[in-house]
Amino acid sequence: MIFITQLVYVIKGQEDVFDEFENIAIPAILKYNGRILLRVRPGESAFIEHHIDKPYEIHLVEFETEQDFENFKQDEERKKFLHLKDQSIKTSVLIQGSKL
Repeated sequence: MIFITQLVYVIKGQEDVFDEFENIAIPAILKYNGRILLRVRPGESAFIEHHIDKPYEIHLVEFETEQDFENFKQDEERKKFLHLKDQSIKTSVLIQGSKL
């Protein structure tokens, strides 16, 4: 099992475009032995301390194998909508790990 944490920074004013992309990308996770464990859009009061920019969303996803994650990234239907991701996301940080 692998875990992916993603900090997502959305371009101001592109939130609806981001949601449109997520409506396609998130269901595709299931096709590749994955599931979204958390999808958090933290409010201002959720941050106790920070030394980086505050993300718009935080995702925690699990996949059974590294290959499942790679297959998800290559999903043809998802790839058709990557222009929405490019239009709406300023940057993201992807952290990969395993359960200890």
